[in-house]
Amino acid sequence: MRLILTALLFVGGLFFIINGLSFLATPQSSVGSFGLDAAGTAGWSTIRADMTAFFVVGGFCMVWGAWKRAGDMLLVPAALFGIAFTGRLVSLFADGSYEGAAMPMAIEAAVVLVSIMGNRMLPHHKVEELTS
Repeated sequence: MRLILTALLFVGGLFFIINGLSFLATPQSSVGSFGLDAAGTAGWSTIRADMTAFFVVGGFCMVWGAWKRAGDMLLVPAALFGIAFTGRLVSLFADGSYEGAAMPMAIEAAVVLVSIMGNRMLPHHKVEELTS
C-alpha cells in the first residue's frame, strides 16, 4: 500500500510540475482547459506567475514527500488543493455549475486524500533547532 501511495504521489507531482511549467512557458496553450483568459499583459503575467506557483509548489512537495518519504511535506499540497476545492465548492453554490465541473473537484479531492494519507503513512522528519 505504501509503495502504491508513494508512486501516486510521485507521478501526480510530476504531472503537476509539468502542468505548472507549461503555464510558465506557453500560457496561451494552457489556459483553455482551465477556463481562463487574460486581459492584456498584466493578465498573462498573473496567469504565468500564479498558476505556475500553484502547480509547481504543490507538485514539488508531492514529489519530494514521495522521494524522501517525508510525510510532513505532503501537508503543503493538501492545503493548496484543499483550498482550491473549497473555492470551487463556494463557486458551485454562488455561481452555479458548469459542464465539466466535477472533474477538477474530483482531482483536487483525490490530491487532498492521497496527500493526507501520505502524511499519515510516511515518516515525519524532526526539524533541527538552530543553535548559536
